[in-house]
Amino acid sequence: MAQNERTTQDIMHPTNMTFSATSEPSIGSVLSEIAAIASETLELQEVFDRVATSVRQVIPFDHMGVIRILEGQWAIKHATTLNAGCPATLETGKPDFGRPEGAPPHAPCSLTMWSPRMRPRPGPVRRIDDAGVELDPSFVGDAEILKRGVRSTLWAPFKTGDAFGGGVWISSFHPRAFSDEHQETLQPIAALLGAAVEHWRIWDAEQRRRDRLDQIEPLLSTLATSLDVREIFERLSAGMQAILPHDFMVLTNRDKTTRTIRIEAYAGDADTPPPLQPVGLTEAELGMSADYEIVHDIPVEVIPNTERQRLVLSSGMRSWLRVPVFLSGEVSGALSFFHREASRFGREDAAVAARLADRIALMLSHQRLAEEARTAAEARERAERLEATVETLTRELQERGRVVVGASPSWKETLLSVGRVATSDTTVLITGESGTGKEVISKLIHQGSPRSEKPFVAINCAALPEQLLESELFGHEKGAFTGAIATKIGRIEQAAGGTLFLDEIAEMSPLVQAKFLRVLEEREFQRVGGTRTLKADVRVIAATNRDLPSTIAKQAFREDLYYRLNVFPIHIAPLRNRPEDILPLAEAFLEDLGRTMGRPSAGISRDAREWLLAHPWPGNVRELRNAIERAILMCDGGLITHDHFPAVPVRTMPAPSTNGNGATPVSPDAPPSNGMNLDDVERGLVEKALAESKGNKSRAARLLGLSRAQLYTRLEKHGIR
Repeated sequence: MAQNERTTQDIMHPTNMTFSATSEPSIGSVLSEIAAIASETLELQEVFDRVATSVRQVIPFDHMGVIRILEGQWAIKHATTLNAGCPATLETGKPDFGRPEGAPPHAPCSLTMWSPRMRPRPGPVRRIDDAGVELDPSFVGDAEILKRGVRSTLWAPFKTGDAFGGGVWISSFHPRAFSDEHQETLQPIAALLGAAVEHWRIWDAEQRRRDRLDQIEPLLSTLATSLDVREIFERLSAGMQAILPHDFMVLTNRDKTTRTIRIEAYAGDADTPPPLQPVGLTEAELGMSADYEIVHDIPVEVIPNTERQRLVLSSGMRSWLRVPVFLSGEVSGALSFFHREASRFGREDAAVAARLADRIALMLSHQRLAEEARTAAEARERAERLEATVETLTRELQERGRVVVGASPSWKETLLSVGRVATSDTTVLITGESGTGKEVISKLIHQGSPRSEKPFVAINCAALPEQLLESELFGHEKGAFTGAIATKIGRIEQAAGGTLFLDEIAEMSPLVQAKFLRVLEEREFQRVGGTRTLKADVRVIAATNRDLPSTIAKQAFREDLYYRLNVFPIHIAPLRNRPEDILPLAEAFLEDLGRTMGRPSAGISRDAREWLLAHPWPGNVRELRNAIERAILMCDGGLITHDHFPAVPVRTMPAPSTNGNGATPVSPDAPPSNGMNLDDVERGLVEKALAESKGNKSRAARLLGLSRAQLYTRLEKHGIR
């Protein structure tokens, strides 16, 4: 009977069981068995009852568990089991290594909740033979162990990598249940279970990483609602709270050219509001790393020696996670997460943040493409409107008898410039050789301006001497000078509300230049001999065939006036440089002149076209028009041939001959051997032409092959009156 009672007691209390030498399993076989069981799954808890059964073959116990250590200061239950033979009251209690009653089963517990005698640590903990004597109930963990009836414990730590990763504990409801041999036996078991825990940890970390990354994908629907990240940034931040908790989220853009970063969007509240203006970067900050950056404690780790660092410190945050944002393979900015608590971000968080940064980068790329497409569409629309404006203006001028034709790139660019400037009141300076059509362009500009219904007044500055030009331009009061018998309104007043075109502006005298400069600067003037200041409500368009910078260098033109006039320059290329325009212009002149002269021709022959293309056209479009007009008269309604165009004078030198001595005779018109003064020659030719024309300057200019403006320039140069 006593033997039967002992057997029953042994069954009820496994710690009292003994094994015979023949039946006792070896530690090696037990370890092999545990390894085989643990390899069946990564979830150790699923097979932990079987693992405990194997361990009981070498160490008797009532309760066994595996804990993991987090960050060296927290303990969390990984797997646990209770001997099925324990009393029901204890089974219900499920002693759990001192976990406070009511705590969640997998909630981390601070290591400080246990007394130093019981506290888990990397090294061995001497076994506890009598918990009631050795533990300190003033510690919560110790008190819970005692409350649940535990009397004996064993502890064996394990490592994960090189760090303290956790350990295995075994307990019994009986005092002095374990021996030193049990302590030694538990060490390899703990190492084996530690490896299983590490495998689970790696798998769990990867699984949780994937789960967190997968949770980002639903945010794509938020990103898809707008191409402007600022509009949906608050919703992005709210969606990320469950995946990556934070107090402040910021998207920045880096500009290498200006060496700054600018905050594109932000969500959350910081102690100081983010700046609206760009923030300067140092050279080191400009070379922003293409890898993530984690700051565990901003006040400790961040030094306020740059504008960016001071801004981060002023935010009132403690933790900072920054991941780069890539566009076109380069770092274009960063996505940052901030938290008011220290050490809130880790490497796994960086992977999650990087996934969101990639999605934002894709959105920004689409936004950039959309902006480029919109800009291109707007540019096309502006170009189309510009072309339509130029076409309308051209048609209106042609209806008024002005030919505006051309197919060359330079002429098209000239017309586009007209379209750009026509709608404004900007002062325009038109340059180009004589006869290229500067006045036509000026009228085209006026026609496309808001002043088109007002007067277009033109004045040739080279056609009048200084006093007459001043009076013509500004007007004069009665009695201002001899012959001023009445008040005269000048061209500026005549053009009020409209456009004033100053042709051959370079021929304007210095005195008139100075007075007209005031018109451009102050928009006011006075009549000659008057004291009343008048307003100059005119748009000024000037033209010249001279090189004004060279004229300024010779001090023949005011530099300040040049800069006032040269606000929007338009250069008209000579006809010889745009041969594509010759034949279209010829056809247009042929049609226009044939209609007005009442003598239409049959067309232009091939040889005439070849002649037109071969001619250098020194007189430009004006010369071409005159040539077509002469050809219409000459062809008598027939086909125009090259014979109907004027012969091009060709200067030929007579073949040299020799005198009787074999020497080349000297021509009576040859320059003297000791040279000649070209200015004297020019002066003599001008005086001779004036004498032959009896003082008629227009006729003298024709005799010399000069324009009136060119003749006046030479008269002024040589002091001829």
